[in-house]
Amino acid sequence: MDMARLLRVEYKGAEYHVTVRSNWGADLYRDDEDRAYWLYRLGESAQAHGVHVHLYCMMANHFHLVVGTPGGDLGRFMHSVLTGYTIFFNRRHQTHGHVTQGRYGARLVAGNEYLLRLSRYVHLNPVKVKAAQALPLEERVQRLGEYAWSSFRAYVGLCEGPRWLVSEPMLALVGGRRSGRRRRYWEYVEAGIPEEDLEFRMELMRSAKSIGDEDFREEVEGRYCALLGKRRRVEDVALRQTAPAAVAPETVLVATAQAAGVHVEELSRRRRESPLKAVAARMLVRHAGLTQRDIAPLLGLQSGSSVNCQLRRLSGGRIPKTAVELTARTERLLARKQPTTANR
Repeated sequence: MDMARLLRVEYKGAEYHVTVRSNWGADLYRDDEDRAYWLYRLGESAQAHGVHVHLYCMMANHFHLVVGTPGGDLGRFMHSVLTGYTIFFNRRHQTHGHVTQGRYGARLVAGNEYLLRLSRYVHLNPVKVKAAQALPLEERVQRLGEYAWSSFRAYVGLCEGPRWLVSEPMLALVGGRRSGRRRRYWEYVEAGIPEEDLEFRMELMRSAKSIGDEDFREEVEGRYCALLGKRRRVEDVALRQTAPAAVAPETVLVATAQAAGVHVEELSRRRRESPLKAVAARMLVRHAGLTQRDIAPLLGLQSGSSVNCQLRRLSGGRIPKTAVELTARTERLLARKQPTTANR
């Protein structure tokens, strides 16, 4: 299986940030007729598959969507959008082949705060391109209000949006009386023109699968690992060593904790961006001969699939230097088979 090709995590009630890019950086639309058909296809597909399109923003070579999937049908919806537009584009322009680049991007989005900030990020795309950033602030504000190929104008009442656009849930996130929501939303988005939301940009870089806080990212990671385990049927098999159990699990945990300079209890707690659980899982497989299912409760994980996901962090690719160093220190302690118990 190509590990670069992420499986889609789909479930009822999920919200997604979807990105579609053109093939080889070419224009995704050659004129307004192409753009109009894309929107038509988007609406038809949304209604056919019961998807809520909360907002959209069309740029020269890419497209942003924020969508909700009450029926958990993101894949079918996007297949309908992309296939329909590709057929239209190739027939109209007498071309052939793919119009969009590989797979579309789709990240699950956590609750209200993240959806609202994401909506501002998406709607600001037309004034964040390099050419627009050179303009005075007043002209950028004007450009935002005049840009015809995003849902922003409909959000703030400058035009009537498509019948399939579901904007009310997002507008409600700005709070206050309903009558003033469009104005408040405009003010909220406009405030992001001169000042970048750097904190949110960092959130966007934390995961290729989700946008949200640590708890949400772990929830999505768990769903992904469960899906991966089901697809590959490798729980308790992948990355498991066949060496006999020569070291007690408690000894392995103590050695790992001592090597990291923490208490053993820390191994079962959530630690953002830390390789500690992954290294502990590897040591328990290698030296204690435990299955991934047996390891899960020792490290505060939900299932063997979650352990498998931790182990995959240390298999090939770019392994964090801290993980390499921690593994080496733990191995040295276990080689002596007499780790201290001060951290128990």
